[in-house]
Amino acid sequence: MKKRVLSVITAALLAAGLLSACGQSEEASGGTIKVAATSVPHAEILEAAKPILAEQGWTLEVTVFQDYVQPNEVVEAGDFDANYFQHTPYLDSFNEEKGTHLVNVGEIHYEPLGIYPGTVSSLDAIEDGAEVAIPNDTTNEARALLLLQDNGLITLKDGVGIEATVNDIAENPHNLKFNELEAAQVSRVLPEVAFVVLNGNYALEAGLNAKDDALAIETSDSEAAKTYVNVIVVKEGNENNEGVKVLVDVLKSDEIKEFINDKYQGSVVPFEG
Repeated sequence: MKKRVLSVITAALLAAGLLSACGQSEEASGGTIKVAATSVPHAEILEAAKPILAEQGWTLEVTVFQDYVQPNEVVEAGDFDANYFQHTPYLDSFNEEKGTHLVNVGEIHYEPLGIYPGTVSSLDAIEDGAEVAIPNDTTNEARALLLLQDNGLITLKDGVGIEATVNDIAENPHNLKFNELEAAQVSRVLPEVAFVVLNGNYALEAGLNAKDDALAIETSDSEAAKTYVNVIVVKEGNENNEGVKVLVDVLKSDEIKEFINDKYQGSVVPFEG
C-alpha cells in the first residue's frame, strides 16, 4: 500500500512539474552550459573552468569561432547560452548595427595593449620619422594612441579620449609615421617598423607577453582597462539563467584568476572591478 501511495504522489509531482523525470527537483543545480568563444584566451580560460563547474554538477560545452560576428549571432538565435570574446563597446556597437538584444552579465578580464619593440628596442631610442604600426579599428586605434600619449610619444587633442584617431594628434614631436593595420595583422610587421602596438590576445599569438616583452602596457587603473574589459554575454531575458550565473561566479573565482595570471603573465589580467 505504501509503495502504491508513493507512486501516486510521484506521478502527481511529475504531472505538476515539481519533479523532473530523473527524480531530481528542477531547482537542483546541474545541466549543460553552451558557450561560444574565440580561441585565445577565452576558450583556454573556459577550459580551465570546466573541472570546477563539473564539481558543481555542470557540463560546459565550448565552441570556438574564428570571427567576432557568429558568436553573437548564435546567442541571439538561442543556440548558445552565452558567449565570451568581446568588450562592451563592441557589444554596444553590434547591438546598434545588427538590432540584436545582447547584454553583459559579467566582467571577467581585460587584455592590455602593449607597445612592443620592432627594429628599435627602447622608447628612449626612437628616431624622428620612425614608423609605428597600430590597429586600424575605431576601438583599438584610440587605445593605441592613448598608450603612446601616456608614454610621451604624442599628444592628443583635449577630450578625444577613447574616440581618438590619428587625425586627433595635436603634437608629434618625433614626426612618427603611423601604419594603420587590421589588428590581427599588426604583429606581422614587427621586423619592418620601430614599434607595434598590440592587443594582448594577438601578442600571445605572436609568442609575446606583456610582462617580458612589452616596453609599456595599459595600466589596470587606465580608462582603457575599465572600458574594454571582456565580458560574458547572453540574450536579453536570460540574465538570471542559473548555469550562466554559476559560470560567471567560477570565472571570477580565485582559481581562475590564478590560472590567468600564471598562464598569461600580464598579457591577460583578471578584472577586479
